[in-house]
Amino acid sequence: MIEETLRRAVLIDVDELRTLLAERSDVVLLDVRWSLAEPDGHRAYGLGHLPAAHFVDLDRDLAGHASPAEGRHPLPDIEGLQASARRWGIDDGDAVVVYDDSGGTSAARAWWLLRWAGHTDVRILDGGLRSWVDDGGILEDGDVQVAPGTVVLTPGHMPVTDAEGAASFSSHGVLIDARSGERYRGESEPIDPRAGHVPGAVSVPTSDTIREDDRLRSESELTERFAAVGVAADTEVAVYCGSGVTAAHEIAALETIGVRATLYPGSWSQWSADSARPVATGIERPGA
Repeated sequence: MIEETLRRAVLIDVDELRTLLAERSDVVLLDVRWSLAEPDGHRAYGLGHLPAAHFVDLDRDLAGHASPAEGRHPLPDIEGLQASARRWGIDDGDAVVVYDDSGGTSAARAWWLLRWAGHTDVRILDGGLRSWVDDGGILEDGDVQVAPGTVVLTPGHMPVTDAEGAASFSSHGVLIDARSGERYRGESEPIDPRAGHVPGAVSVPTSDTIREDDRLRSESELTERFAAVGVAADTEVAVYCGSGVTAAHEIAALETIGVRATLYPGSWSQWSADSARPVATGIERPGA
């Protein structure tokens, strides 16, 4: 029961979403479709989205200005995030549900940021757009217009670290690299200045936490996967990825098994751009 409660605090399934929409008028749906291959998800959104869902531009709404010093997706300033949240029609106390078409890997950025900003009633639709369509859900096209919301956001409600913190994290906890194994090992690097990983980091690719149907793996599967790299209930954990997007999904997965993890927002895009920072390649064993 504890595990189910933890999972339901992070995720919502289609049946529960339908019930929520039927029982409450203060539900806000956010469509956060984005990927490295197709960063502009608005075209796909315009062709079909969950009824009344608002499009969220990850690059514009969920990140500050990119730079080598800050990374590709630094955290937005709180004023900008609040303005975006109000544009989506969010009021204090509203239930927010975020989704995408990539297993929650981009929607989790909105989940994490809203929680970081103090809005606690936000969940990720498990299975995303695919689960809604597979269950017979209808889609609407075009943009959605709503009255502006009045939500008040404040920063600092989820833990964050910087490059210095990430550099020393493995000395007292577990630093997780959520990128693909190839990028972690330094075998390929399609976008950032250098290949490899932060010394001391262990590899848990975000793709390993998602099932083939785009849903999050079970609590037992996640517990086993993270235990293999040294994560237990009382372990201090920090997560990074390429630019702090899919790392947020891994933090959500950890939340479902009772582990509160820290995000390194600058991630590899910031670390690898600093020539003074060391780079490791290959595989590092937990506790080595």
